[in-house]
Amino acid sequence: MSTTTHPALAETVQKVRLLRRRRTTRRRWILTAMTAVGIGLAAASVMVGQVVYSPTEVLDVILGRDVPGASFTVGRLRLPRTVLATVVGLSFGLAGVAFQTMLRNPLASPDIIGISAGSSAAAAFAIVVLKLDGPLVSLLAILAGLVVAMLIYLLSISGGAAGTRLILIGIGLAAMLDALTQYVLSQAGQWDLQEAMRWLTGSLNGTTWAQTLPATAALLVLGPMLLLQSRNLNALQLGDDTANAIGTRVNLTRLVVVVAAVGLIAFATAATGPIAFVAFLAGPIAARIIGPNGSLLLPSALVGAILVLIADLAGQYWLGARYPVGIVTGVLGAPYLLYLIVRTNRTANSL
Repeated sequence: MSTTTHPALAETVQKVRLLRRRRTTRRRWILTAMTAVGIGLAAASVMVGQVVYSPTEVLDVILGRDVPGASFTVGRLRLPRTVLATVVGLSFGLAGVAFQTMLRNPLASPDIIGISAGSSAAAAFAIVVLKLDGPLVSLLAILAGLVVAMLIYLLSISGGAAGTRLILIGIGLAAMLDALTQYVLSQAGQWDLQEAMRWLTGSLNGTTWAQTLPATAALLVLGPMLLLQSRNLNALQLGDDTANAIGTRVNLTRLVVVVAAVGLIAFATAATGPIAFVAFLAGPIAARIIGPNGSLLLPSALVGAILVLIADLAGQYWLGARYPVGIVTGVLGAPYLLYLIVRTNRTANSL
């Protein structure tokens, strides 16, 4: 018996190891390709415009050398815009898939469950009623996003802060906040209305380094916090009981994920406004590209950056007129939302 069982077992183990190596190699190649695509789009965003600059000229500007024309156009206009597009794309993608994975539902995106709506309502109120601008609007938007997230968590905690209960509460709060935003806008003067609508559509126009730095700092601090929770998030997909049984501290994991993800969403939204559907789309797209195995956090972050960069280039140069990036992502995301709702009703609630 043993002489036949052991060789068969060894062969099976060898096959499993080979399969894992292949999956790991494939994943690395895909992540490398996605990173290369993101870098290429960022380079195109910096170089392309009414005047096209060479890679050498762009590199000289980045290194601090004076290049006539390029020093202002690239250094003051295009480079901050490209950096912010990349940062908010990474932030939205990372935070969105963290919520979707934790709650085991592709509809559990921050812009679906009301967090972005809270920041938007606060920004509209700050611009129209309080007559604030600049950093004060951003600060109020950040605080509102955090407060709304905490409110959703507290209202749904009796259901374990997971699944359909939290999503439905978030959607309800989002509807209320959207209604509040529309009421505030209906009372706005012409100038305030234009400023509020520019913010609410999600725009990278007029980006400065002052807008870019807070969102970048938030990504550098909170991004690693989420990435370090990748194994625990994968464990949560098995259910709370199973996750506890294999040693995952479920409540602590949820707390860290919620704080980090909401912080990323709040700072990114404060910088650009709510860029529609990026947090919602990044996870499902990454799951189709990378496959079902392994964490989706890093792939989704890369997909988010790619989406924002493509949408910004399309909004500026490809559609015959200049559109804010949030309008382009909204056009792309709305049909996919309808598809995903239909698909979710027919299959399991998973990415």
